[in-house]
Amino acid sequence: MIGRPMPARVRAAYRAEMRAARTATEPGARWRHLERAHIISQPWPWPHTANHFAMFTLAIRQHDRREALGQVVRMIVAAPGSALGRYPEGNTGRATVGMTQPMPIPADLAALLQTAGDAR
Repeated sequence: MIGRPMPARVRAAYRAEMRAARTATEPGARWRHLERAHIISQPWPWPHTANHFAMFTLAIRQHDRREALGQVVRMIVAAPGSALGRYPEGNTGRATVGMTQPMPIPADLAALLQTAGDAR
C-alpha cells in the first residue's frame, strides 16, 4: 500500500462517511459512520490516521477519557500499520475493541474495497 493512492470511489465513500459523522445529530450514529470510515481507510496511512483523529475529537467532546486515550495510541500506530499493511481488517477502530482484532467487514464495504483492487 505504500505510496498507492486511495482510489476515487473509495475516497468518495470515505469522505461521505466522514461527512455523515460530522452532521449526524445522534452520538451513536456519529460513531457508526466513523467506524465505517475507519474500515474503508485502513489500507491508507493518512486517511486512517485522520479517522482516528476524528474519533479522538468525538471522544473528547463526549468526555470519554478511555476512548480518547485509546485513540491517542491508535493515532500513533495507524500510519505505520497502514504503510506496512499490518492492520486488523474490518476492525472498527474503537477503544472498546482490541487493536489487533480482525472483524467481519460489512458486505457493502467489502465489495467497495474489492472492486478498488484491495484484495481482502
